[in-house]
Amino acid sequence: MSREQAIANAEQCFDSGAFRAVLSRRVSIPTESQNPDRAEALASYLSTEMQPAFEAMGFRCETLTHAKARAPFLYAERIEDPALPTVLGYGHGDVIRGLEPEWHEGLSPWTLTERDGRWYGRGIADNKGQHSINMEALRLVLETRGKLGFNVKYLIEMGEETGSPGLRELCEQHKDRFSADLLIASDGPRLSPQRPTVFLGARGSLNIDLSIEARAGGHHSGNWGGLISNPGIQLAHAIASISSPTGQIRIPEWVPAELPASVRRALADCEVDGGSDGPVIEPEWGEPGLSPAERVFGWCSFEVLAYKTGNPETPVNAIPPRAWARCQLRFVVGVDPDNLLPALRRHLDRQGFPMVKIQTTRETMFKATRIDPEDPWVKWAVSSLEKTSGKKTAILPNLGGSLPNDIFTDVLGLKTVWVPHSYPGCSQHAPNEHLPPELLREALTLMTGLYWDLGSGGTPK
Repeated sequence: MSREQAIANAEQCFDSGAFRAVLSRRVSIPTESQNPDRAEALASYLSTEMQPAFEAMGFRCETLTHAKARAPFLYAERIEDPALPTVLGYGHGDVIRGLEPEWHEGLSPWTLTERDGRWYGRGIADNKGQHSINMEALRLVLETRGKLGFNVKYLIEMGEETGSPGLRELCEQHKDRFSADLLIASDGPRLSPQRPTVFLGARGSLNIDLSIEARAGGHHSGNWGGLISNPGIQLAHAIASISSPTGQIRIPEWVPAELPASVRRALADCEVDGGSDGPVIEPEWGEPGLSPAERVFGWCSFEVLAYKTGNPETPVNAIPPRAWARCQLRFVVGVDPDNLLPALRRHLDRQGFPMVKIQTTRETMFKATRIDPEDPWVKWAVSSLEKTSGKKTAILPNLGGSLPNDIFTDVLGLKTVWVPHSYPGCSQHAPNEHLPPELLREALTLMTGLYWDLGSGGTPK
């Protein structure tokens, strides 16, 4: 059997409705990891969907647990020959809350529905659709060739949407067991819907609460205006000292010293495209002198996610006693994560805002990661994707968002190549999550070709 036959089998798998049936079953399981009432669904996804699918391909499966994790992990492995290349796969079966009342009429987060050329359902983009593509591609290669021609270790977690509690500790505990030559996984969006993409890491992420507690209660603005400080005004100015009016970060320790040449080369032909539903890029926003792709994939960004002072629902004529803002920094390799909060404290004190309190949030801080865009494994993967699609693959040094990729790079010591099967306008984490079926179909052929090539020899040492 040939590579061409394997890809033809992938097309048949999709066109026959077989893949849709698999994905439909998985979407129907309400695996909301933020919902404590869904513990049974989280475990069921592993026992009724993941484990049988791996075992049917000759994998040995084991459920793993860790005290810090709220849900179990599934570990599956198929070792054909220790001398062959070994790839670690990863996916997460948990999803963001369904938000059922907010979906369009006739749509449900737990029912895969086709409408207007899109497949809707919670998890179709993040992450059930993506790891289902990869698992089906493994099955198709095995079915066509009779063997994979490489070894596979696979880890499925059920807590990524709550910060992957226990994942780092599990990988530290099983470091030798999870050893591999390379991580190949899928999450996040392509650069654009039509363009196959690889990304090689992720921006780091730190959520911060900034607050001012000026006094115990509010005071009449007519009697006290001009005599006592307004925390809302003070906090607004404190935030303005962190970011320029056009979004440029003003804390030197929060940005890298430079944009590496290999990153510039990789991003030179990358055009950010959110599709027809995506927002319009504002060219004057963010770090000046950088292209849009360099700003989101090569640089850092600071955002205010929420701001509250006084009583926004029913304003009254009183100077508020407090103000609060939830802020977020996305940062890249080259920024010291251990210096982020000390640098912020020093900056606010220098600017005259010692009254601003800094607190980290419950969200885990993700560290920034990226491997060299010119690494041999990257070139190998890109060559395979281009052979299958006939399209030039976009190489992103890192995802604009954040993933627990540092666990794979720093704890397990792996090169990481992510092949995303979504697009920026998919409504991930929002109501009406969806993907166009043609993107899923192409992704299935791409991964079938990639795994076929992995078992054909000629991979980097």
